[in-house]
This record gives sequence, structure tokens and C-alpha cells, in this order.
Amino acid sequence: MDRRLFVSALAGATALPVVTSPRFAPGAIRRLIDAADVARSRGARLLDPDAIAWRGTAAEDAAFAADEDFWEPIQRAFDLDRTWINLNNGGCSPAPSHVMAQLERDLRFSNELPVIHMWQTLEPRIEIVRRELAREFGCDTEEMAITRNASEALLTLIHGIDLKAGDEVLLSNQNYGRMMNGWKQRARRQGIVVKEISFPVPCTTPQQIVDAFAAGITDRTRVIEITHITNLTGQILPVKEIIQMARARNIDVFVDGAHAFAQFPFTRDELGVDFYGTSLHKWLLAPIGTGFLYVRRNRIADIWPLYAENDGQTKDIRKFEEIGTHPAANHNAVSVSLAFHRAIGVGRKSARLMYLRDRWAKRLLAEGQGRVKVLTPLDSKWGGGLGFFNVDGIEPTKLGGWLMSNHRVVQTPIVHPEFKGIRVTPNVYTTLDEIDRFAELVLTAIHKGIP
Repeated sequence: MDRRLFVSALAGATALPVVTSPRFAPGAIRRLIDAADVARSRGARLLDPDAIAWRGTAAEDAAFAADEDFWEPIQRAFDLDRTWINLNNGGCSPAPSHVMAQLERDLRFSNELPVIHMWQTLEPRIEIVRRELAREFGCDTEEMAITRNASEALLTLIHGIDLKAGDEVLLSNQNYGRMMNGWKQRARRQGIVVKEISFPVPCTTPQQIVDAFAAGITDRTRVIEITHITNLTGQILPVKEIIQMARARNIDVFVDGAHAFAQFPFTRDELGVDFYGTSLHKWLLAPIGTGFLYVRRNRIADIWPLYAENDGQTKDIRKFEEIGTHPAANHNAVSVSLAFHRAIGVGRKSARLMYLRDRWAKRLLAEGQGRVKVLTPLDSKWGGGLGFFNVDGIEPTKLGGWLMSNHRVVQTPIVHPEFKGIRVTPNVYTTLDEIDRFAELVLTAIHKGIP
């Protein structure tokens, strides 16, 4: 809608026009097509769902990290409010314009005749999304459930596994709060025992984390729930090693991969997981309200769904999708996000995110008068694109509030019982100018203080 018409309507000058079709910012689709053309010349096919996924070496991925000719057209694939600097993509990321175009088109098509268009035409396409997500994760199609987010996926496991009073569940005190609340509710209702362990951040010696969990195990431990990468500091956990240690003791491990899937490369077999849940509206750039739950096929019958299953679904992964009426448009648009993700290449994406992280983090360390501490492992495979820092003498909530209210820089102040700081999560659309502006503002606060 034209902004001037909108403002005039608010003043009573004219009636609002009826909007009958999706509208994008002027030239958005043209820019997207241009972006695809430029990206194609750099080896990426951004709009082709049949494009072969990039499979470069680590050195080839790293070579693309600072190639602005490659990333500039990818940045133009998004419709964004560039008067803000959004460094909280770890909470929820915008999706590319062409992903939103399919989402909106399918929502409007559904609304024309929902019981036919949505249920009969669009909903069956979830099987294609299931197939492609399974291919990306490296599992069987019959082990992949489409959910609305990581919370739904993990809470399905948390509330779905049989436990009795006295059984113990072992967590880290850096697990996501909603999952911890799910376990605590089971403790209140059923008398299970929830125990928490701690580990240092940053941690570049993964055996410390394995040992911390091993030390918390007793003969009553039935489940360990871990994060693949923490939503707090971006610490990557040694998932495979924890699973191997737990499996030898007949303990199940649930893995919360909300910030891991599509941020850096891995597969099911590289982790050895039996249970894994994630969100897709962070690093896969899918529409808000999309995620998946993986359960190894021989364990599906062991987990009760959140909603009652249909007859004959005990061993069917689809029982975890029985949530009642819901839009098909959201999960179907995941297929478009996957094509975009594969064209970029997860290795190139990971290298770019760490390049952006290092650009601000290492500058703050170098120019911050010795007052900056980064709690994300740098120059280490145990840290990803999610970064976390604090400044001696400045409360993170005060610094974060100043950045947000005075300079329109979105970030995430976090106060944990064992550490505090600001989380910074750029994405592939983030420009170097935005990263540099953020760093300059933090340095200004360090050198001159916050009014």
C-alpha cells in the first residue's frame, strides 16, 4: 500500500484502497531476479529448486566468506527495513522475498476454498518437504516429522517418553528455558527428578563437557537433554561424544538443534543421534512457524505424541504432526527455503557467518581497551556464527537498551547466573557496513561511556 495514501486515510482524507493481492516494496521481485542472475555467475542458482547443492571444500568455503560480489545479490533477495540493524536473527530471521511470495500465494489460494485447496491440494505436498528435509539431514523420509518449531519438537519428546517417579533427567543449566520448563512440569506432576550440570564458557576442550555430564549420571538417569549449540553464547557441544557416552549406559539423549541446523554443516550419522528437533525460521530462512522432529525409526513407537494419534499410527512418524487444522502454506514454503539454502551452500553460509562474527568480535577485542571479553570460542570448531560478548564496567542490559533505543541496533542482552553479555546473530543478508556500525557504536560506548 502506498504510504501517502495510508497516512491520508488515517487523517480522514480518503478511504483505504482494497488490497486484492500481495504487495512488495517497489522493485522487490525485479531485484530478486537480478540477484539470481548475479549469483548464478558466481556459481549459485538461487531460484532453481532442482539446483545441485554446493559441495565445496573447507578452503573453498572460506574463500567465499569475504567475497562481497557473491554475498551482495544474496542480500538483495530480502525485503527488509534497513533503517534498523537486525542482529537478532537467532531469535527469528526474515525469509527471502521469493519464500514469502510462495507463502502468501498459498495462503490466498487456501482461503478461496480451504477444504479443497488447503486440505486436498496443498497439504499432501508436505511429503515433498519431508523428503527434502530428510535428504538434507541425512535420514530416512519415514523418520522426519514436520513441526512448527524446536519447542514443539523437543516438548513432544519431553512429554512423550515414558518415565516414572524417581527416574532422573540430566540437563545443562544452559539448556533452552522452555525445554527446562517442560521437564520441571513433569517433575511436579509425576515425581521425576531433574538435575542440572554446568560447564565453562567459552570451552575449547570438549571433553570437559562430556565429563561434566558423565559426572552427573546415576543409576537412575534415563534421559540427557542437550543443545547442539547453545542459544546463549554459541558454544557448540560435542554431541557425538555425549551420545556415545550415554548410549553405553543405556541412556537416551534428546538434542535441541534450534540454532544448529542450516547454520553449519552436519548430518544425522555424523552426530549419531536418535532424537533431534530444530526450528527452520532461524538459519534455514523458512517462514515463521516451521521446524522438524527427527526420531530414529525403531524408536518412534516409544514416544507418545502431544496430540492423540490415529489408529495404526503408533510407528508412523506422522503421528507427531496431528495438531489439528493448520495452514499448509507455511511448511510447503520450506521447500523454497531449502533450494535457496542449497544454492548458497551450508559450508559457504557457515564460513560467512563466522567471518561476520570475527569482524566485530576481533575488532572489539583489539580496540576495546582490554575491557571486552568474548565468551564464544573463536578460531575453533566449537564456535559458530552466533557470538556473545561483555564489556567490563557496562551492564549488558544498559548497553543493549542504548543500542536499541538510540541507534536502532537489535541485539540480545542475556543475564545468566554464571555469565552475562550481549548475543549477536547476523545472517546472510547482513552487510559489512551494518557490522562495522555496530562495532563502532560499542567502541563509542567503551571509550566515551553511555549518556
